[in-house]
Amino acid sequence: MQRLQCLDGVRGILAIYVMLGHALPLTSVPPWLGAPFAHGQAAVDLFFTLSGLVIAGSLEHYNWRFRPFMAARARRLLPVYFLALGGAILAEAQGNPLPALPWAGSAARAIVSPGLPHPLWAHLLAHVTLLHGLIPDSWLPYGWVTLLGPAWSLSTEWQFYLLIGLAAPRRIFPFALALLGLGAAYHLLPLGGEFSRAFLPAAAPWFALGLASRLWLTTNRVAPFIICLAGTCLLSASTGAEKLLIALAWAAILLAQRHGWGKILAARPLLYLGAISYPLYLMNEPAERMAALWLGPLLARHPAQFSLAFLSLSLVLSLGAATLLHHIIERPLMQRNRKFISIIIALPVRQ
Repeated sequence: MQRLQCLDGVRGILAIYVMLGHALPLTSVPPWLGAPFAHGQAAVDLFFTLSGLVIAGSLEHYNWRFRPFMAARARRLLPVYFLALGGAILAEAQGNPLPALPWAGSAARAIVSPGLPHPLWAHLLAHVTLLHGLIPDSWLPYGWVTLLGPAWSLSTEWQFYLLIGLAAPRRIFPFALALLGLGAAYHLLPLGGEFSRAFLPAAAPWFALGLASRLWLTTNRVAPFIICLAGTCLLSASTGAEKLLIALAWAAILLAQRHGWGKILAARPLLYLGAISYPLYLMNEPAERMAALWLGPLLARHPAQFSLAFLSLSLVLSLGAATLLHHIIERPLMQRNRKFISIIIALPVRQ
């Protein structure tokens, strides 16, 4: 399957959307202006669907070998993640910016942690292993978002990589149906109350939709896609209208790709944002925290001036950090992974 450039553009749009969703609650903008950006979790669901589409192809590239596949995923994700995690810990150690922002409401308090959690070693261990999404909330309260908020979805992704890598499903559709069943069980059984939304079963239908999307794009088999789309819509409707809309938006994006309407999503600025979307997604929250810490005490009596300065500085810091991480860390590692793929493909497959 050729690289789908319009989906790279979608990544860029989603990363900017999540960044604004994290930043606007700290400003004094009117609620009607910030409300359209208050659906960050729905945007992350689209990221999960994109991952389901791409990861099956990645596993195929490695001839369904688990260790090379996971090694490549680790090289691709962990260096940038650990740097972002370290930056987030340093930012949280500087203190809580919210006392200097009297206009910040409950949405801001839901995003900005008051400081480093206790016990720090337990939260750090959970984040370093990327298993914090598997830990019940009663064991480690808020452990899935304490140190680096956006990392909760990376834990979900990691669980998906482990599951699909170990299963190595040569037949994608049955595996997608199994994920749909896992999602249905999570929503219907009381198990869901014990875990956060970083627990893989909560996002399983979105990964299933991504897998079925790959079948449609590569083999023109539309029936698996329709079945998984219907199942995702049914499960999404029980949790909110925004989830249902995001599933339909994904179907529209794929239709645009298949019929050539998606060229606008392949514009160069969007493609570049898509290229740096991973470090941008991870770094926006620490960057915004530091911007609020610096500007809050200076402009606490001037909400409008703070909002303008904060949004501008957050954008510069987030994009700057993401650009540096992409060119210095991420891009060289991706080039090494491509060479590694060519070596793996040349190896005989063990029967």
